[in-house]
Amino acid sequence: MDVEILARLQFALTIMFHYIYPPLSIGLGLLMVIMEGFYIKTKNPLYKEMAKFWTKVFALTFAIGVATGIVMEFEFGTNWAAYSRYVGDVFGSALAAEGVFAFFLESGFLAILLFGWNRVNARWHFFATLMVCLGAHFSAIWIVVANSWMQTPAGYKIVGEGLKAKANITNFWEMVFNPSSVDRLIHVVIGAWLAGAFLVISVAAYYLLKKRHFDFAKASMKIALTVAFISVLLQAVSGDSSGRVVAKHQPAKLAAMEGIFQTQKGAPLTLFGIPNPKKERLDYEVSIPYLLSFLSYRDFDAEVKGLDQFPRKDWPSSAVFQTYHLMLFMWGIMFTLLAISIYQWRKGTLFTSRKTLWALIFSVACPQIANQAGWVTAEMGRYPWIVYGHLRISEGLSKAVTANQVLGSIIMFTILYFCLFILFLFLLNEKIQTGPNEPEKTDIFAQHHLLYPNGNNNTHHG
Repeated sequence: MDVEILARLQFALTIMFHYIYPPLSIGLGLLMVIMEGFYIKTKNPLYKEMAKFWTKVFALTFAIGVATGIVMEFEFGTNWAAYSRYVGDVFGSALAAEGVFAFFLESGFLAILLFGWNRVNARWHFFATLMVCLGAHFSAIWIVVANSWMQTPAGYKIVGEGLKAKANITNFWEMVFNPSSVDRLIHVVIGAWLAGAFLVISVAAYYLLKKRHFDFAKASMKIALTVAFISVLLQAVSGDSSGRVVAKHQPAKLAAMEGIFQTQKGAPLTLFGIPNPKKERLDYEVSIPYLLSFLSYRDFDAEVKGLDQFPRKDWPSSAVFQTYHLMLFMWGIMFTLLAISIYQWRKGTLFTSRKTLWALIFSVACPQIANQAGWVTAEMGRYPWIVYGHLRISEGLSKAVTANQVLGSIIMFTILYFCLFILFLFLLNEKIQTGPNEPEKTDIFAQHHLLYPNGNNNTHHG
């Protein structure tokens, strides 16, 4: 096989496996802060046990995330040496900032988070939890900044020519706040919140079905459902904003995502179809007239560039259309499930509805699929550019690496990552089966009433 295809396949394998874990860490970090914050406010011991339990799961995702992330750093130097030389100044700044502002912050307070429950007071432990959560979010900031620069470069100049050409930063903050970085960061972080929230929802639903740890599961479910529903609404707003950025700065990507082969005014928003690049059309199309033009430019008659405006050699893969619509489909499933769950929660039937609880158990896959599909859409939509409009993927490839070497490493990583994934599932299942160490009470709100006998019970219903 061609060494370029193999190198791309290897990086896709490693980054997609790695990308399972950081979103979980970010999302769980937020939920841990909320749970521990409730404990600080109410002194209810059940909230403390909730935070302690999810801290154990967080530690597992953090450990595997770090281990799998290191591999990609080496791939830049082995398979993509020409690319690394080209973007070294840009990536060096962003990744150094990640190390200083994210990794050191996160890992520096991690020991207190894991082992300080009985060694520091509650407020100091909460501060450590907050710092770890912020560290996880800061890590996302700098990684997304670096990747967004590849999508919409800014704040740089090209020095040298040919193989010696490289991008040097001329304005650090223009590089950081390049045209797509803020929108893409918000989109990624909200996706991470959804990943963490749906993991909590899934485990809580499992406990409710098994009639185990009922108070823990009910309280966890309420917090996670609230976070997830707010996040899924925010994701719709974020997705709309991100789409307008793509329309402005990467019109070829937008055309591939929506299956627009011919430039047209009043372009429709496609709900379903099968791209046919040979005949330059979308087969079996189901669409809403004029809506894409409105969403992209806030004008129903606005012109949307089709793939006909770009050389065929610069067309993104038609698979971008499918991955993009898969992401949207997952969002629709998540929104529907959350709407039903919150409706049943308000009616008081959620915790006994077996059908809904079973659906919520398996819903843990939805944000993961959406995150992976969105990432693939973003990266394949940039094709054939590794730095959009400047450096082609073929130009960023290492010249000394052979196809056999890359193939051998793909086989090795596939085996290794398969074993790591099995280990992750085994350890996660072990933690779920062991469960939390709940206080010996039957009702979380009854506990709060015992702690505050003169409190107003009206605030505890619903």
